[in-house]
Amino acid sequence: MLLIVAVLAMVAALAFGGGAAAPLLADPGALVRWGLPTATLIVNLSAAGAIGALVLACFAFSPGKPEFGASLDFAAGSAAVMTVASAVTGLFTFVSASNVPLSFDATFTNGLSSFITSVSLGQAWLGITLIAAAVTVLCFAVRNHTALIFVTALAIASIIPMAQQGHSADAAGHDAAVTSFGLHVLFAAIWLGGLVTMIVLRRRFEGGRLVTVLERYSTLALIAFIVVAASGYVNAELRVGTLAQLATPYGILVLIKVAALGALGLFGVLQRRYLIGRLSAGGSRSAFWWLVTAELAFMGIASGVAAALARTATPVAEKLGTTPTPAEILTGEKLPPELTWGRLVTSWNFDLLWVLGCAFAAFFYLAGVWRLRKRGDRWPIHRTILWLAGLVLLFYITSGGINVYEKYLFSTHMLAHMVLTMMVPLLLVPGAPVTLAVRAIRKRNDGSRGGREWILLAVHSRFAAVISNPIVAAVLFAGSLWAFYYTPLFRWATTDHIGHEWMIVHFLITGYLFVQSLIGIDPVKYRLAYPFRLILLLGTMAFHAFFGLSIMTTQGLLLADWFGSMGRTWGALPLVDQQTGGGIAWSVGEIPTVILAIIVAVQWGRNDDRETKRRDRNADRTGEAELNAYNERLAKLATRDGASR
Repeated sequence: MLLIVAVLAMVAALAFGGGAAAPLLADPGALVRWGLPTATLIVNLSAAGAIGALVLACFAFSPGKPEFGASLDFAAGSAAVMTVASAVTGLFTFVSASNVPLSFDATFTNGLSSFITSVSLGQAWLGITLIAAAVTVLCFAVRNHTALIFVTALAIASIIPMAQQGHSADAAGHDAAVTSFGLHVLFAAIWLGGLVTMIVLRRRFEGGRLVTVLERYSTLALIAFIVVAASGYVNAELRVGTLAQLATPYGILVLIKVAALGALGLFGVLQRRYLIGRLSAGGSRSAFWWLVTAELAFMGIASGVAAALARTATPVAEKLGTTPTPAEILTGEKLPPELTWGRLVTSWNFDLLWVLGCAFAAFFYLAGVWRLRKRGDRWPIHRTILWLAGLVLLFYITSGGINVYEKYLFSTHMLAHMVLTMMVPLLLVPGAPVTLAVRAIRKRNDGSRGGREWILLAVHSRFAAVISNPIVAAVLFAGSLWAFYYTPLFRWATTDHIGHEWMIVHFLITGYLFVQSLIGIDPVKYRLAYPFRLILLLGTMAFHAFFGLSIMTTQGLLLADWFGSMGRTWGALPLVDQQTGGGIAWSVGEIPTVILAIIVAVQWGRNDDRETKRRDRNADRTGEAELNAYNERLAKLATRDGASR
C-alpha cells in the first residue's frame, strides 16, 4: 500500500508542479522524465526500509527473539532493492543530464563510464549503489549485535551523497541546504522504515512483546518527527523564500507535504497517549493496526510529494548571479560585512546539525537529572551548570558570528578551532554525562540494547581503553594540529561542508578525551597519578604553543587559493590574518592550561586529604595495626642485621 500511495502522490505532484513536463530543449524522453523520479522514490523507500530495520535491530530488538533475524532479512532485501534502484537512477540521471539517447552502443557506454567516474553527480550515485550493495551482503553475513552498529553506520552513510546533490547542491545557502536535507532524509528513513519494519514483522512479536517494541519505536519516532519538522522548515525556507511564493506550484506541494507530516505527528500522539496504554491493558490490536495503516498512507503521500519536489522548479533561483563575486564562487555565499566585535556577537549562521545536537543534549541531560531527583538521588548542581554552559558555548561557536566569518578569515577559523578543542571540553567534561546516563537510563533485561547498554559497551571497549589512555589522548590532541593544518585535510575541512562538520566533531572529541584524562569524572581504564598529569599537561601545551609559533612565523599562505582569493577589501591582509591566527593558537591555550592546572592541583590536594582521612579511620578501627605491623617488620630486620654482623 505504501508504494501505491507514494507513486500516485508522486504522479499527481509531478503533473501539478510540472516536474515531468517535457522541456523545450533537450528532452530526454518520457521514459526518463517519469522514470527518474520513480526510481528516486524507490531509492528513498528502500533506503528507509534498510535503515529503519537496522536501527530497530540495534536499539529495540533482542537477538534472542524471532524479530531480530527477521529484521536483518528485511534490511537485506530493502538494501538489495536500493542497489538496483540506485543504479537505475544513476543511469537515468546521466541520460537526463547529457541528453544522450538511451542505448547500448560504445558512445553511450563510454559516456556513462565517464559520468560515474569523473562527474560528481555520477560519482554520488555510484557511491550510493556500492554502499547499498555492501549493506545487502553485510546484513546476511553479520548477525553479531555489536558489529551491526557499524553496518547501520554504513547504511546511514548512503545519505551523505544524496544530500550533496539535487537542489541542495546548487543553491545559495548550500551548507544549510545540505545539512537540512541530509537530516530530513535520514530521520524520515528511521521513522518510515521503522514503521514498515514493525508491520512486516507483526506476526513475530510474541505475547506482550509488541507493546515493548512499540514503546521503543515511539521514542525514536518522536525524535525523528522533531528533526524532520525542523529540517523540513529550513529546507523549505531556502527553496521557497517568502510567504507569497507559497502560492507557486512548488510552494503548494510543500504545504501538502507539511499537512501530511502534521497528520503523522497527530497519529504519533494518539499512538503514545492512547494505543500503547490500551495494548498494555490487553486491548484489541485492531485499532492499532488501523492507525498504522492510516499513518502509512500519509507517509506515502509525504514520500511521493518529496520525490516530485526534487524535480520541480523552486521559486528561489538556485544558481549564482551572472556576475558572482570571488567569495560567492568559492563559498556560494556573499562576502559578509567587515568584522567588528559587535557583528561577532550579533551575527548568526545557524548550523541545524549542532542546533539540534545541543538542544537534544541539554534536554536529555536535564531529563536524566530530573529522573534522579524524582527517585531521591542527588546530582551536583554545578555539573548541570557546567554542562549547559558548555552546550551554549558550542552552540555559539557552530552557529554564531564565528561561524559566519570563519570561511573568510583564517584567524576566526583558528579561534573556532581553539574554543572547540579547549574551552568547550573544559566545560563539558565536569558535567560527567556518562555517569549520569548510566545512573538515569533504565536497564534492559530482555537482551536488547538501549542507550545505557550501548554507552557501557563503548566505555568498556578495547578501543575506548586505547583512545582514553592519557598518553594517546595527548598525542591525538596535539598531533591533530599538525596533521590537520599541514595535510590535505585542511583543504577538505575548509572547502567542503561535510569536511567542516567532520572537523568540528574531531576537534571536539580529541579535546574532550584530553581534558577527560586530566580532570574527568566519568570512568576510564587508565588514570595517571596527579604529578604526572601536570607534567603531561605542561608538555602537551608546550607542543601546542610551538604549533602556534610555527603558524606565526610561516611566510607562505595556507590555502592561498581560498583565503587569499576571497576579494576582501576590509580587514588585515591574508598573510597577516594567518599570522594573527597563529597568535591565537599560541595565546588562547594559556587560559585553559592555567584552569586545568589549578583543577588538577585542587583534585590532588583533595585526594591527599581523602587518603589521609582513610588511613586515620583505618588506624582508629584497627588500633594502629598497620603501623604496628610495619614497626615489627623493621625491628625484625634490624635484629637480623645485628645477628649477621
